[in-house]
Amino acid sequence: MTIVSMTGFAEAHGSRDGTRWRWEVKSVNGRGLDVRLRTPQGFDGLEAAARTLATERFKRGSFQAALTFEIGESARGLRVDPAALASAIRIAREVAAETGLAPARIDGLLALKGVIVQDDVIPADERERGARDAQILETLATAFDALTRARANEGHKLGTVLAAQIDEIAKLTAEAAGLAAAQPAALRDKLAAQIKDMLAGGGNLPDDRLAQEVALLAVKADVREELDRLNAHVQEARRLMASGEAVGRKLDFLAQEFNREANTLCSKSSDIALTRTGLALKAVIDQFREQAQNVE
Repeated sequence: MTIVSMTGFAEAHGSRDGTRWRWEVKSVNGRGLDVRLRTPQGFDGLEAAARTLATERFKRGSFQAALTFEIGESARGLRVDPAALASAIRIAREVAAETGLAPARIDGLLALKGVIVQDDVIPADERERGARDAQILETLATAFDALTRARANEGHKLGTVLAAQIDEIAKLTAEAAGLAAAQPAALRDKLAAQIKDMLAGGGNLPDDRLAQEVALLAVKADVREELDRLNAHVQEARRLMASGEAVGRKLDFLAQEFNREANTLCSKSSDIALTRTGLALKAVIDQFREQAQNVE
């Protein structure tokens, strides 16, 4: 039984030439495949390739992938701010002229805050940028692979829950079949008692007429078709669970079919025990559908 959940979280780290980055990826259930990226400024070109990596690995789900990029001290460059330096020289000369002190030395001017600034070094060469982006995408692929494993682990737990719910649906269907088999006799006794009360003052209803009325009521209360379809849906659900395919949509549709048959069974029931079983069946089916909506 291979069931994959649409819920998961993973992360991966990478580095190059004094820079470090981290991808954080997570997914939740979704009707289709939706990928949203959050990247720092200057990394917009990664989006198309990132979407390709996602579509190669996943069928359904709503994904968020966030890139954090850090530049170490060794990867930063120093430069002189010309405007700040010119202002510092002007002020130094004015102070020297007013006080008669010796002009400030260059090392003192360069030590002033804002004269020398530290810039993030972004590869100017297109080939260098391409190599850096390729490594960042490799890290994203690693994160997606880890997310695939996380979704599979979650899917294993989900599959156990779904299998137990399918077994419970089968059990309740069998109980309903046993109760439904006793409905004609119960209908006859109930109808006979009602007619007896109506004719208490006298008169009688022929047995053949009573049998005819019971037959009409039994036809209206016949739930064999609903039970047969419920059993067929149980078999189909088990087949889908064992197929190893992305069956989330099919299981969701099957849950709707389960619910339709359970509703009809309850509406046709003329026995309180059968109605209770039908309601229990509806409750399990609702739980099954809720879990199935998390399957890829």
